[in-house]
Amino acid sequence: MRALHDLGGRGIVYQEVFGPDPAKFDASMRELDEALARLRPLASERLRLGVSPHAPYTVSAPLYEAVVAFARRERLPIAIHLAESKEESAFVHDGAGPFADAWRARAIAVEARNASPVAFLMQLGVLQRGALCIHCVQVDAPDIAILAAAGAAIAHCPRSNRAHGHGAAPLAAFRTAGLRVGLGTDSVVSVGDLDLWADANAAALDWEDALRMLTIEGARALGWESEIGSLDVGKAADLAVFTSTALDRPRPSPAVLLTALGGRVVFDRSAENPRAS
Repeated sequence: MRALHDLGGRGIVYQEVFGPDPAKFDASMRELDEALARLRPLASERLRLGVSPHAPYTVSAPLYEAVVAFARRERLPIAIHLAESKEESAFVHDGAGPFADAWRARAIAVEARNASPVAFLMQLGVLQRGALCIHCVQVDAPDIAILAAAGAAIAHCPRSNRAHGHGAAPLAAFRTAGLRVGLGTDSVVSVGDLDLWADANAAALDWEDALRMLTIEGARALGWESEIGSLDVGKAADLAVFTSTALDRPRPSPAVLLTALGGRVVFDRSAENPRAS
């Protein structure tokens, strides 16, 4: 967030929250409050704060409920990693598998919820309009209906899902259900870089579809479609110019020639290296 602030960038920074032990959720909430106190001075209309109770296998039910109540009180958006793996599903539904074993090894009680991760977080009130759900690989038709009814959005991370062997998220089914879906990378821990062009390739999108997902669909997933995501009168002119728009080019991805934020040029390769123009 400091880097985005100093560079004049735009984005939502979701402060992650962890805490599997329900007896210690107060400590996790104190840490969240302290982290946000450090970050709030950097926030602006262009740079916003959110919270991210990480995932069902790293966050207890009481901590989920506390974070949701905090987010509503502070009017902060929520992001969660959800339905990423079969192991997560087994943990939530049956109280079994490696995540359950890890909790029990730490003397943390595990409860079979007899529900999918999506249904479980809906029960806890985590899934609400604008909630950004990352991954959503292990979902079925009822899960997708829950997500759509809640007004949640999806961060589709095909390279991360593939790298961890979790499978492929049902992008077509998300769209049929009317869910807002943007491309995501997950993190450098998963894919080694943060290259949305590479994720567009991994999603097997044609050029026009990729362009929409990299621009207006991503803006819709974040609730920013009225401000950014397309070149329209009245919107902030956030744009990037690349050397090529061909998505089937071998890596590395096309080089950036120019970047503008709010209509202000913040990077111009030709100014640094005239030959690049």
